[in-house]
Amino acid sequence: MSSAPVTFTREGVWRGFLLAQPLAPGVALYALVFGALAGERGLSWLQAVLMSVFVYSGSAQLAALQVWSSEASVLPLIVTILAINARYVLYGASIQPWLSQAQRRHAYASLFVLGDGSWALAMREHAAGYRDAGFIFGSGLAGFLPWIGGTLVGQLLASRMPDPRAWGLDFMLPAFAAAIGISLWRGKADWAPLACAVAVALPLQLLAPSGWTIVLAGLAAGIAGALRHGR
Repeated sequence: MSSAPVTFTREGVWRGFLLAQPLAPGVALYALVFGALAGERGLSWLQAVLMSVFVYSGSAQLAALQVWSSEASVLPLIVTILAINARYVLYGASIQPWLSQAQRRHAYASLFVLGDGSWALAMREHAAGYRDAGFIFGSGLAGFLPWIGGTLVGQLLASRMPDPRAWGLDFMLPAFAAAIGISLWRGKADWAPLACAVAVALPLQLLAPSGWTIVLAGLAAGIAGALRHGR
């Protein structure tokens, strides 16, 4: 099945959408947290929703809120978002062999709604031999829609919601990332990239926490994996 031609069908989109549904409640809750925090920082519902549409990254959006103010320059916001979202360059490269054989409009639409969860699901399906690229778009859409809806509801109810930090909801991002890592774990071959990522992330997080931590840790893991694969 691994040699099957790449397609992009409604069946593939529907399959991706259905298989990604277990992730939807967590995405919606995470979006509620962002929407509430955005409201506290003074963003209007339209600003919050537009950020979720065009940035579509919980980690980047929450980091951007840390430097947001009415007098804030646009440059720090852009740099923060680009730094944290740099991982999507790696995501795109990993699914390029799949999407490169799809029509350009299908590929761009799939990349626009691509998220951490949908990427992990798509990689699992591709490794299993599934070649309908509609799966990428469908699974991405399953996360994109609750993210937009949750952002809007969270912003509108910001004044009525309790502090998300008091409920530990700010821990959702690390928990979500850990769940993705576990689902993609392949055994001993992944120890070296993991060790390199931890070796880079821990000192950076302790000494100078910033959005660059996840980027540099990801690059270290990627280099370690490439070197191991090239042997």
